[in-house]
Amino acid sequence: MKKKILSFIILGFMNVLHVSAQETFKVMFYNLLNYPLEDAVPNREDDLAFVLADYQPDLFLVCELNNITGANNVLNITRTAINPNFEMATYVSNTSDDNFGDQNDLQNLLYYNSSKFSIEEEIIVPTDLRDFNVYKVRLNTIDQDTNPIDVYIIVCHLKASSGTQNAQRRFEMVLELDSYLETLPSDSNVLLGGDLNIYTASESAFQELLDSSDDITFADPANRIGSWNNNPNFVDVFTQSTRTQTGLGGTTGGFDDRFDFILTSENMLGSANITYVPGSYKVYGNNGLSSCYNSAINSSNCGNTDSEFSFEIRDALHNFSDHLPVTLSLEADVTLSTNNDFDLTRDIVLSKNLVDSKLDIYIHSPKYLKQQLYIHNQLGQLVKTFQTNHNQKQTLNTDTLSDGIYFIRFYGSNTKALKFVVSH
Repeated sequence: MKKKILSFIILGFMNVLHVSAQETFKVMFYNLLNYPLEDAVPNREDDLAFVLADYQPDLFLVCELNNITGANNVLNITRTAINPNFEMATYVSNTSDDNFGDQNDLQNLLYYNSSKFSIEEEIIVPTDLRDFNVYKVRLNTIDQDTNPIDVYIIVCHLKASSGTQNAQRRFEMVLELDSYLETLPSDSNVLLGGDLNIYTASESAFQELLDSSDDITFADPANRIGSWNNNPNFVDVFTQSTRTQTGLGGTTGGFDDRFDFILTSENMLGSANITYVPGSYKVYGNNGLSSCYNSAINSSNCGNTDSEFSFEIRDALHNFSDHLPVTLSLEADVTLSTNNDFDLTRDIVLSKNLVDSKLDIYIHSPKYLKQQLYIHNQLGQLVKTFQTNHNQKQTLNTDTLSDGIYFIRFYGSNTKALKFVVSH
């Protein structure tokens, strides 16, 4: 009787999970400072892992990625520091300079929690210098086939340096992006993360992004429009430079510029089906202290005992890059899918969802044989691993698992997490 009551309670809880709830998704953009070729600071990977483990983004947008080796390194770091469900978009070398330079040393890329998002489309928008990389991602919701929630994520790196000529090149790059955005429905959800290298909001490239006559008009969620360069009134949104010491790679000179941004389409501030969480925009590692102006981010000028970001975090940021990451949160009234509706046409099928001592798993695709399988509890903690063999039927021993809800998947594949309940 006790077991039947527990089973009834757990199954009832599973039904409750299908009720829509407000889900929050964390976004981070980060200039990786010529990773992995910049090696003046040893073991930079440890610093990146420390930062990602602390913030735990669901979407991780990056620029200044040098090569596929670095891309795979970062993927492994996200899987270890954040969640084993992380995947990356297709790594593509820069196409924009193929006809005159073809250096291809500064790439953009998207990493994402595949239990929450999937990539529907990948688009390259070339310019005269560097590509805009655009990723159409979809929330993995229980009704995504009939009511999809999509976001176009743009990752970019505009022309660096001050001066009229460089500002004009930034403007021309944004015009190329506008030409692409005109092909999208005007109510599209669009998020742009990038190192814009813009010194003031009056610059033509930034004004073009905010142009209300465009079908897709961007907004600054931080609502900190102004002349940022060397202006301590904007220290709370400064992102560069984290360093005053030479010889570490990148720029020195201390904290004095707002180069890194996450912008959203205006509809995402309130009317869209996925929206910006008010007040969530932050420069990660920036405590907003006026004393931090022109200082190194790991100095005592940039933090105190009451500060949000500790010395340990700021020191890791200082060591890894001359930029700080930018973060914000999005929210949507949805129920995320856990792939509970199984049928024999799927590559991986669970024999049942309520189990006692064992769970049979049927694998209908050879690519999932002889692979590592991972089991997480409902808190996202890894509790068990299982090595599959060459047989179609696999049996997972669940004797050692406590009563509760668990999720199972193969990493490095497109399969979503499968859910089962243990009731002894």
